[in-house]
Amino acid sequence: MDRHEFAAPGGTSTSGGGSRRTFLKPSDDHRPRTGPLVMEERGGKAVSGEEGTVFYNNPYTGMAIRSQRARLPIAKNRNHILYALEKYQTLIVVGETGCGKSTQVPQYLLEAGWCADGRMVGVTQPRRVAAITLAARVAEEVDTLLGQDVGYIVRFDDATDNETKIKYMTDGILLREMFTDPLLSKYSVLMVDEAHERTTNTDILLGLLRRIITVRSDLRVVISSATLDAELFRNFFELNETNDQEKNTSTIISVEGRTHPVTVLYTKTSVPSYLTTTVETVLKIHQDEMPGDILAFLTGQDEVEEVCKKIREQSVRLKNCDKLWVVPCYGSLPPREQMKAFESTPHGTRKVVIATNIAETSVTIPGIAYVIDCGYVKLRALNPKNGIETLMKIPISRSSAEQRAGRAGRIRPGKAYRLYPEEQFAKLPQSTVPEIQRCDLAPTILQMKALGIQNIHRFHYLSRPPSASVICAFELLYALGAVDIKCLLTNPLGIQISEFPLPPMHSKCLLNSGHEDFTCSEEMATIIAMLQIQDIFITPSGGGGARHRADVSRRKFSVEEGDHLTYLNVYTSYVDHKRSKSWCDENFLNYRGLKRADAVRAQLVALMKRFGVRMLSSRGDIGATERITRCLVTGFFSQAARYHYTGKYLTVKEDYPFSVYKGSAVMFSSDYPKWVIFTEVLADSIRDITVVDPQWLYELAPHYYEFGTDNEIAKKRARKGNEDNENNSDEDSS
Repeated sequence: MDRHEFAAPGGTSTSGGGSRRTFLKPSDDHRPRTGPLVMEERGGKAVSGEEGTVFYNNPYTGMAIRSQRARLPIAKNRNHILYALEKYQTLIVVGETGCGKSTQVPQYLLEAGWCADGRMVGVTQPRRVAAITLAARVAEEVDTLLGQDVGYIVRFDDATDNETKIKYMTDGILLREMFTDPLLSKYSVLMVDEAHERTTNTDILLGLLRRIITVRSDLRVVISSATLDAELFRNFFELNETNDQEKNTSTIISVEGRTHPVTVLYTKTSVPSYLTTTVETVLKIHQDEMPGDILAFLTGQDEVEEVCKKIREQSVRLKNCDKLWVVPCYGSLPPREQMKAFESTPHGTRKVVIATNIAETSVTIPGIAYVIDCGYVKLRALNPKNGIETLMKIPISRSSAEQRAGRAGRIRPGKAYRLYPEEQFAKLPQSTVPEIQRCDLAPTILQMKALGIQNIHRFHYLSRPPSASVICAFELLYALGAVDIKCLLTNPLGIQISEFPLPPMHSKCLLNSGHEDFTCSEEMATIIAMLQIQDIFITPSGGGGARHRADVSRRKFSVEEGDHLTYLNVYTSYVDHKRSKSWCDENFLNYRGLKRADAVRAQLVALMKRFGVRMLSSRGDIGATERITRCLVTGFFSQAARYHYTGKYLTVKEDYPFSVYKGSAVMFSSDYPKWVIFTEVLADSIRDITVVDPQWLYELAPHYYEFGTDNEIAKKRARKGNEDNENNSDEDSS
């Protein structure tokens, strides 16, 4: 901190509350109240990867539910919301995290009679964890069992019945419901929550909802978020093309949040290393500032662990101050470790939470008074040259910076330390680039085709995707056989691939696995199910013998053929040991992840049987490993790479260099394999790798790869070009 001084900008504080826009309250409710009053969306939740344990920061826990609800900021807007939905088809609700919008608005609608005719209120969330936990909380508030009046559906998990009135789900689930019910006739109101995250599914869903409300005048749409360009969404849903304001179909309500002023401090100059500066800033705050916990934002697990280690080492030398309790927080952290970030801080101790952007909107950690913002985030982005989606480190947006700073103002006035100059903040983009403009569009386009949207170009997008990404997606889908030369879904392959709740490459492997050339459908179902789990192996935090034992355990399961067969080994051993939790703990395996993989596998097998895939096993057969590997190539042929003398792997397409992810099974081999396929990319490294024979690429994907030297391939292409020209000239003359 001695080298990097912080200065307050011209305006030293940011207020958590936004401007209010209210409607004239109707003289009385338009519909009768039919149920008990309810509560908020809790201050915070903590997630562990895909499954996740959730913790709430609720200062009114000791009160009755009715009293808790009455204290929520959104409570005074109840009548305004109900009145607006009577008058307008689309309502944009903007409110700070913790104001109660995610839990209260659906219950206001239930109480006002929007479910009285047998239809439901649907609420979408971008994350499965949020959908599950919000449903659990609302069920508690409504005083019903989860899965009855209030339920949820996420991928591979359904907790609803025929009597469900409020249904929480992910955006993707609602899109899939449109396959069988294009007008969503089961719903009276649909609420798209956390719309500011702008996932691809959210954007496509918004475009489709805009279409539906032009046909269904009885359907109401609520768009809600903490940080949202409300005018953009209102204009997108506004169907009134006249100058008569009385005919408007969309409007905005702003809800004040429960926040305190936050003083924002910038560095006077750019810092050479935000990791080092984060450590220095934590120690300086601990020595000089009033009591209050610290939250520091970094970009990934490796950075979090490194900074935690440095703070622990340097805090030992501090004198005449309280103890420091350093806690990491990232998505793949085991629930037991993640719980520490949400525990009460002992007397005489200051808690320091080092987190990824999971703590930006998904999680509210209690007790935070100081925030340190590194200014960067990791996001997925597509490289259009090689068609590979990569996790990249990029500067955050101004709205993300404000969201991070707001974490310091939940309990009392706080301070946000930004590790970059104020002029650099002014150069940041206003908002994060929507996912549809930076990610792989193949799954999205496949889904749009299955929904009957043939003209992708003319679809009504909230933000239009780049043409290069659309072309790249069509090239991949054509190579997989999912679409034909006219970009129409093929029958039956394309239709079947679109019905799997998986990326198209995964689905292609499953559909091919029952073929007589492979006969490995049982094993392929296991491998694809295991790929849906974020982390199979657990790496204990901190150093010492536990980390070494975890590495030794990982080696026991690893095979030289690569990661996919290693995952098959793990699952097979898990089943052989009767799915024992103690066995998983002994071998540093993610028990909750394996349980979920088991459930996912069962549903994949059911889908495969429905599509006529024969369930065959190659276990114990000669050549079983080769058949499984070849089947993987039929799906992931586009993600092939060869070893280069520099120690990196170059992709076959565009010769893009990648390192091997440090946890990969191929790193345990004496020599790196010459040719591999991979299923995931993290920054500049590839993971989930399998060793392949290059000849298989040409044999199994001749439509994608050509075999021979550069000169031979050039001659083939020249010959083909001449033949095409001759054919075209013949057609012209005829």
